[in-house]
Amino acid sequence: MDRFVSNVTLRLDSKGRVSVPAHFRSVLARDGFDGLYCYPALDRPAIDAGGNALMAEIEALITRFPPYSEEREQFAAALYGTSETLKVDGEGRVILSELLKAHAGIKDAVAFVGLGPKFQIWEPGRFRSELAEATQKVRALKAQLGSQVGARNAPGARE
Repeated sequence: MDRFVSNVTLRLDSKGRVSVPAHFRSVLARDGFDGLYCYPALDRPAIDAGGNALMAEIEALITRFPPYSEEREQFAAALYGTSETLKVDGEGRVILSELLKAHAGIKDAVAFVGLGPKFQIWEPGRFRSELAEATQKVRALKAQLGSQVGARNAPGARE
């Protein structure tokens, strides 16, 4: 599989290291990157992380704006300017910088959360709250979409 899926909660060790889940490391290896790109998520108290696929998405987003435009410069500063490249040690562990941990509110444990081409690193309690809110919103959207589909498929409905 070439996507980051599932979520795993792990503790930081006494030296501040945390093991990247093996299945996440496998995706990174297939992606051809032996480290981990990380930056503070723009709209959540989490860390966005990934490999070459994540960097390609960032590049595609930034190049949508004209060269030297204000928007392009702002996106580049916000994404590239705050990115860190973390080295994964021989045991599969990384050390999160104090800046990254402070942004996410991480103290002694992290939740790795797969999001397809990237993953996020959360403080576990914050992730549980985020997941509960996301699940509630998705259920409401599913109900809304289901009622729209049902109305279109009802006898006598017009296209």
